Amino acid sequence: MNPSDPSEPTGSTHPAPEKLPRTLAADLSGHIGQEVRLQGFLHNVRRLGTLNFVVLRDRTGLAQIRADAEEMAPLTAVPDESVLEVIGTPGTEPRAPGGVELVAPRITVLAAASEPPPVVLSRRELQASLPFILDHAAVTLRHADRRQALALMAALAEGFRAALRRLDFTEVFTPKMVGATAEGGAEVFRLEYFDVPAYLTQSPQLYKQMLVGVLERVFEVGPVFRAEPHDTGRHLAQYCSLDAEMGFIENVAELIATAREALAEMMAAAAAFMPDQEPVLMPDALPSLSFEDAMAVLEAAHIRQPGERPDLTPAGERHLGEWARTEFLSDFLVVTGYPQDERPFYTHPDPDRPGYSRGFDILFRGLEIVTGGQRLHREADYLRVMAERGMDPTPFGAYLEAFRHGMPPHGGFAIGLERVAKQYLGAANIREVTAFPRYRGRLAP
Repeated sequence: MNPSDPSEPTGSTHPAPEKLPRTLAADLSGHIGQEVRLQGFLHNVRRLGTLNFVVLRDRTGLAQIRADAEEMAPLTAVPDESVLEVIGTPGTEPRAPGGVELVAPRITVLAAASEPPPVVLSRRELQASLPFILDHAAVTLRHADRRQALALMAALAEGFRAALRRLDFTEVFTPKMVGATAEGGAEVFRLEYFDVPAYLTQSPQLYKQMLVGVLERVFEVGPVFRAEPHDTGRHLAQYCSLDAEMGFIENVAELIATAREALAEMMAAAAAFMPDQEPVLMPDALPSLSFEDAMAVLEAAHIRQPGERPDLTPAGERHLGEWARTEFLSDFLVVTGYPQDERPFYTHPDPDRPGYSRGFDILFRGLEIVTGGQRLHREADYLRVMAERGMDPTPFGAYLEAFRHGMPPHGGFAIGLERVAKQYLGAANIREVTAFPRYRGRLAP
């Protein structure tokens, strides 16, 4: 025991005075006239001589503190974002945040910032370029808009989880380092795994299919990795994927209905979190369009030319989003029956339409946010497709074993969380809603 350390017991029989519990900014109105203890960040200061105003920020919002010159003494030369503790008495003040103002404060600096923040966080908008904002994410994420985007994604993910649990799905957790790629192609991150070549997973697809044979209905919320060289406002090299897979399905319509249930719960969670945001238009049954008909709509609008390679470009997605809103009063549109060559090897072909698949996408306000479809469920079909595509089945041995021992007709979908948040907020760039985005050229912070 160090007798000079006042934090250690000294053997006195008198108990230390009980410390006030922490009160959050959002709860101040319930403590009018009662002494409270606030803790948070120094958001900003207005120095008016004999009358000064300090704004403290915590996880729930802002609290205004009125202080005279003597009470302001601890804040001399203390930059914004320093960490404070303030004890005082809240009173009614209609012009203050929440209609409450703290008076007679006793201010303690818990941790002084060593320099001012690189941007003014108390402004309505961050006055800096997006690269600069991302370079200083440790601080700029404290801005209200950036914090709101992160909290929105948490609400969206919880809405997804709630919907899937209600539908009797089990949450699972699959490896992110794998020995075989789920999607094929070159867009993978290679790594060395104890002297064995491996990859960061592009998708939990193979594992969630195997788990259909175990639990029948599964979902996962987790990161996936795509080594895409794109430098666009809609792509990330790492993003959060909301995946679901379900067995014993009759058709793709069941998958689309389940995806709609998940999206509806996500939109409800988002609306509860941000009630002032523009309402999302979602009919009971999402409007649907075949891939061929989607191409016809785009040709009629001169978005694509007849004879061009069939493809759904960003411009095409945007037009279809506007078309769905006009024609169906829907912010969502399902596009079904994609060409089989454009889908991964596990996608079930449409036997009634050679060359097309039982795959689908869902657009939200003109951006693809969901990809899904029915899967092959017989081993012989997998071996045939792999041979046709020149794929070596050896790395997929554990995956194929599941089909050797019987797998029901099944399918699923994946939702890109950041894309949903981007569209919900109307952000121009997906990096605006991502805490620490990873894309070509950025690996820090």
